Amino acid sequence: MSDKHLARGFEADLHLLSTRLLEMGGLVESQIALAMKALNTWDVALVELVIEGERRLNAMEIEIDEAVSNIIARRQPAARDLRLLMATSKCVANLERAGDEARKIAKRMRRIATDGAARSINIAEIKVSGEMASQILRRALDAFARMDTVAAAQIVQDDEAIDNEFRAFVRKLITYMMEDPRTIAIGLDYLFIAKAIERIGDHATNIAEFVIYVVKGTDVRHVSHEQL
Repeated sequence: MSDKHLARGFEADLHLLSTRLLEMGGLVESQIALAMKALNTWDVALVELVIEGERRLNAMEIEIDEAVSNIIARRQPAARDLRLLMATSKCVANLERAGDEARKIAKRMRRIATDGAARSINIAEIKVSGEMASQILRRALDAFARMDTVAAAQIVQDDEAIDNEFRAFVRKLITYMMEDPRTIAIGLDYLFIAKAIERIGDHATNIAEFVIYVVKGTDVRHVSHEQL
């Protein structure tokens, strides 16, 4: 087989891998949307849909990781191609964990729905941060598809906004708990949900950082925003 045919075969392998990664990302976006809808509408029936979707995510993670291993074994890539395959595997892990967080939100919401005190707590910050996390994940996947380092760097900066919403909600939650001890149990449930949303934003940010790693060959996971 000629080098040209080998190159085309390798490109086809990478394209298929990228397609599967983006499909998995789309499923995670759907999971987050369902979890947030359940929280907004108190529809416990949506919880089972999120749990079922999480099983599919687990299967996709295994499938894509196996594909990455097979490509590395058969093609023995180097430089940027190797970085792309390594980053793909890490992105898949982050997507699976983001899906786990969506499942946690949905399951915690099922508990909250039976508590009469739940509706007395204003969760505006949770709703805002949930939308932010979903948008950042979508942008991170788009940056990965286009290998857009400028967009990726901006995502890393923007994740701070989700952290700010989380901190604002924690401060408000403490006030609720101090004024009415009966809200402590439900407040802790909401705190769990807010933390899960913050982690989804973190996973999306990790994906953006891997874009920079693939293109520039530089690991930026622990550099400051100014350095980035």
